[in-house]
Amino acid sequence: MLYGAIEAGGTKFVCAVGNENLEIIERVSFPTETPEKTMRSVIDFFKKFETLSTIGVGSFGPIDVKRESETYGYITSTPKLAWENFDFVGHLKEQLNNISVAWTTDVNAACYGEYIAGCGKGLSSVVYYTIGTGVGGGALVDGQFVEGFSHPEMGHAMVRRHPDDTFIGNCPYHTDCLEGLAAGPAIEKRTGTKGQDLPPEDPSWDIEAYYIAQCAYNTTLLFSPQVIIFGGGVMKQEQLRKKVQEQFAKLINDYVKYPDLSTYIVTPQLEDNAGVIGCLALAKDLYLQA
Repeated sequence: MLYGAIEAGGTKFVCAVGNENLEIIERVSFPTETPEKTMRSVIDFFKKFETLSTIGVGSFGPIDVKRESETYGYITSTPKLAWENFDFVGHLKEQLNNISVAWTTDVNAACYGEYIAGCGKGLSSVVYYTIGTGVGGGALVDGQFVEGFSHPEMGHAMVRRHPDDTFIGNCPYHTDCLEGLAAGPAIEKRTGTKGQDLPPEDPSWDIEAYYIAQCAYNTTLLFSPQVIIFGGGVMKQEQLRKKVQEQFAKLINDYVKYPDLSTYIVTPQLEDNAGVIGCLALAKDLYLQA
């Protein structure tokens, strides 16, 4: 039995096929261009696998996740205008013989991957943030995504500005929300240098840690999860996790007790495979529920 995975990011798509043990058999990636170009590559990849049963999709958003909605399965009001109001699930079904599709956000998929096979394995409550080109967040309680009228948009939560930060913010909607101050493009515009090129001792990392620590602080007081996982390209800076942990402890100021920081505020155990593994797991779940 084979399962498909599509991690549909704003910068690139990662497609994979895996087996019942969630082992990746084949994986490809290509740039996120127009729906016509990108989805043609997606369909061509999956058509090679005749025994594909279901596909799990984790997509950039915002997306419509309400099954009763007329636009369920659509990417909706995304800043990537070529993808606005694109019927993602409908297109897959049309092109792949009405295949069953599990549909969620890209960060929910990564959260689920870590819940199934990573830092969240064996836990009942997991929160995952990706900090990269943008900032997104997803939460799981007892295996169910935390959702209401839509999926959460945790990356656009408001944060308190660092006293030494004069950068106005980069979010086109809110200016100085978490994404506007802490995502990769914000680091580059604040410093004039891409994050991967900044030395570890650069003081701007303390500013970055302050914003991410506020994110962990707010998450702790809102959800009291058993683990908070920070993924994405920005978190590949090895010095950053410790800085975030230290700033978090200062912000909490012993108001509530929390797990040991070495296991509470962490980076993904599955590294760059968290989203793909999560999509495969969602596809497998969908098949087993049928």
